[in-house]
Order: sequence, then C-alpha cells, then structure tokens
Amino acid sequence: MNDKTTKDILSFKPKAVPRLLLSILPERAQDIVKKRFGLDAAEKMTLDAIGKQYGITRERVRQIEDFSLRSIRRSSEFAASATVLTELKDALQNYGGVAHEQEFLKYLDNNAIHQNCIHFLLVLGSEFTKLKESDDFHHRWTVDESLANQIEDSLRQVCQTLAVDDLLSEEEMVSRLLKTRGQDPADEKDATKAKRWLAISKRLGLNPVGEWGLQNSPNVRARGVRDYAFLVLRKHGSPMHFSEVAKEITNSFGRRANPATCHNELIKDKRFVLVGRGIYALAEWGYRPGIVLDVIKSILKEHGPLSEEEVIAKVLKERYVKPGTIIVNLKNPKHFKRDKEGRYQAGGV
Repeated sequence: MNDKTTKDILSFKPKAVPRLLLSILPERAQDIVKKRFGLDAAEKMTLDAIGKQYGITRERVRQIEDFSLRSIRRSSEFAASATVLTELKDALQNYGGVAHEQEFLKYLDNNAIHQNCIHFLLVLGSEFTKLKESDDFHHRWTVDESLANQIEDSLRQVCQTLAVDDLLSEEEMVSRLLKTRGQDPADEKDATKAKRWLAISKRLGLNPVGEWGLQNSPNVRARGVRDYAFLVLRKHGSPMHFSEVAKEITNSFGRRANPATCHNELIKDKRFVLVGRGIYALAEWGYRPGIVLDVIKSILKEHGPLSEEEVIAKVLKERYVKPGTIIVNLKNPKHFKRDKEGRYQAGGV
C-alpha cells in the first residue's frame, strides 16, 4: 500500500527502499548519507555542516559519501531494487523524458522527505542523468540525453521568436514549442509533455495571471504598480477606472495599491491609454494615444473626410466621453475644416 502522500504514481514506499539500501553501510556512513540527501529531514545538510558535527573536514565527508554510494551500487540489495529503478525510469519517460528536477519530484509525491528519497534513488541509478543548472536551464533529469538536447534546442528557438513584451497563453506557447519539433499541438499527450518542458527553461516565465513570456519581461516579472496594473487590465479585457485597477491589484496580488499613486503611474506609461475620466485601456488593444483632439486628427488622417456623425461614432469607440465633447473639439477652426459636402477634415481654416 502506498504512503498517504504518494500520488498513486509509484507503487513503492519512497522511504522504504533507501532504508534497505543504507542498511549495508556502517552507522556513521548511514548517518552522513541521510543528512546529505535529507532522507530523515526535509532540509539537506552541507558538507561543512556535517563535518563540524563529526569533527572532520568537508573533503572527508565527501569521500565517505562517494564511497557509500559506490558500495550501495555494488550491493545485492541494490540489484534487488532494479524494479524500483525501472518504475522510476518509466515515470520519467511518461512525464516527458526530460524534467525539471523539483517539478518532477512534486509530480511524484507531495511530501518533502519522500521527494528527497526519490532524488536519492535517481542519483544512484545509472539510467538517470542529471543535467546541471546553466544560464538557460534549471537542474533537470533525463533518461535520454539526445532527447534532452533536442528539447533544449526547441526551447531556445521559442525564446528567439519572442519580443520582450510578448505574452502568450499556455496553449499558444505549447503550440509554438511543439511546432519547432514537428509535433501536432492537438495531440493531448504531446501537449501535456510540452507544458512540462516549458518549466525547464530559465528564459521563459509564467506571470501571475497564467500567461507565458520572456522571464526578464516586466509583463512576466511584475515589480511595481504599473506592471501589476498591466496584468489586471489584461485579465479584465476592457478599460477600467484607476480606482478599480488599484483595488484589483490588492485583491489579486495582495499588494496594497493607492488609487492616486496608480493614476499617476499609469499616465506616465506608454502601455496605458487614458480613454475617459480616470479610465484606462491598454495601448495594445488599438487605442490611440492623446486627448480627444488628437484622436479626431488621427481618425481623419486615417479615413479622410468624415461627417460629424461618423467622427463621433469612431471617437466613441476609443474614448469614454460625451458626444458634445467631440463636437466642441471638431468645430475648432484652428484644427478642422469642412468641405463642400459638409464633411470634416484635418487642417485649420
């Protein structure tokens, strides 16, 4: 029967196998291995900390650890545990063949000590290769280094296609990754694996509202009111008053945002457009920057001469103002004139 915290993925008890394997070692060696791998406590101890406990050098601790692992691998108890390692290998292959270390351990078991025990087995098994952390990737495990290299190349390609402000849904990001590999995004199993591969990359990140982008983007790593406001508006999908934006920042992210401060910050950021009295939209939604006068000029420049009704209709799609405000601006002879058909065009009299 499984431990209560095991997610019914593994048939063996995570603590039982290491306990059996350690039984071949002398008492001190057992204790050192337990402390180094966190087999009895969630926190793993450093070589220095263990050395101080035993009054030996960190190098001596390392030698005892290495000797202990070699002894275990040569033991009959380890040979008898082959089915356990095969089961772990199958789990890793089913997970995706290459996996972010901590995410894979969480997938197998919720308990921190159990995770440490599974990690210990991965270290012991010759089937498993640990790929160390780099500038581009987190610590990861694989049973196929060739596949791991392919996945890493695909992740690099995806990063190259993204601009710093780009944000994609998880579905879009998965699709982009699978297409670099010539795989079908509609395949549910491949899509599930691709979601897990995304976690390997240090260059990609997931923002608080579930969108993917480059890790160094302010749209992913929100640092201040402006960044959180951007995420709030993206999630809301339509213009909001700055006081509502501030309130939602507090509700969604647990960060107290002063409404006045929010207003002052948004008005200085080109990602936002003031479209009414205190109402903000995102520039990426197609809203033109500027005051009503500027919007009218831009519309007439784009569409040519328009009737008063046409101008009002187009401005109201971009600004939360009264029609009278538009008319007052439109009748300013310094900026607009009417042709023979009574249509307005930019250019003063």
